[in-house]
Amino acid sequence: MNPFWSMSTSSTRKRPETEEKALVSELKNSPPRTAPKKQLPSIPKNAVPMTKPASPALSAQSTNGTHASYGPFYLEYSLLAEFTLVVKQKLPGVYVQPSYQSALMWFGVIFIRHGLYQDGVFKFTVYIPDNYPDGDCPRLVFDLPIFHPLVDPVSGELDVKRAFAKWRRNHNHIWQILMYARRVFYKIDTTSPLNPEAAVLYEKDIQLFKSKVVDSVRLCSSRLFDPPKIEDPYAISFSPWNPAIHDEAREKMLTQKKKEEDQQSKSMQVSGLSWVKPGSVQPFSKEEKTLPT
Repeated sequence: MNPFWSMSTSSTRKRPETEEKALVSELKNSPPRTAPKKQLPSIPKNAVPMTKPASPALSAQSTNGTHASYGPFYLEYSLLAEFTLVVKQKLPGVYVQPSYQSALMWFGVIFIRHGLYQDGVFKFTVYIPDNYPDGDCPRLVFDLPIFHPLVDPVSGELDVKRAFAKWRRNHNHIWQILMYARRVFYKIDTTSPLNPEAAVLYEKDIQLFKSKVVDSVRLCSSRLFDPPKIEDPYAISFSPWNPAIHDEAREKMLTQKKKEEDQQSKSMQVSGLSWVKPGSVQPFSKEEKTLPT
């Protein structure tokens, strides 16, 4: 029972007179009491000590030592935002598709429509660091090594760090890497090449360089229908023309394009008064109808 409840003021029991005098004298002689210090309850036996949870930054650190400071959910959101930016940019001749297995891997293809690499169809894969966007620059590797000064002749990797020496968060985006990968086939740069042979031929023997470029384009075209380099349901693959399948898809795309063009032309039509009536110099001219009086 709680002692405070037992000392109720409504109690009718009276103390003896001698007991009251002894209690008063004891209170006078005893020193003033201070409030007792608060103490934690004793630790029970076999108790497991509780540890302070680690900070999110430390808990998000992967086992391989890579610091993913934003966690998997924020990383997925960031990559989804990056892919939305790619779609909005509408890069000419460049198409990408995130992998089914990992959002950190994107499959793509570049179509070159003019210049030295005309008719080139180059498939590639973009590898994104797992601590994106605070990590290093994403890598772009072609499925087949292309004869180009900035493409490694063995691995097929494009020298992306040339344009993005330091990846800056909220400033650099993946669509810029894709645009750079397209631009290198139209504007050749030979400084500090990954393929010294291609750089020397471009500077000293342009005809031989063009010949090797044509051979490289033909090789990529001949291997276009090969299975994807990485087994993934979303990997970009090509198949020969099949009228039973592709004619219907082509018709749908052309029909949709025609509808969009018709809607755009209708929206550009302006209805209303002409600025100047033919045969007159009066602006906003129109025959006014007189109301009967």
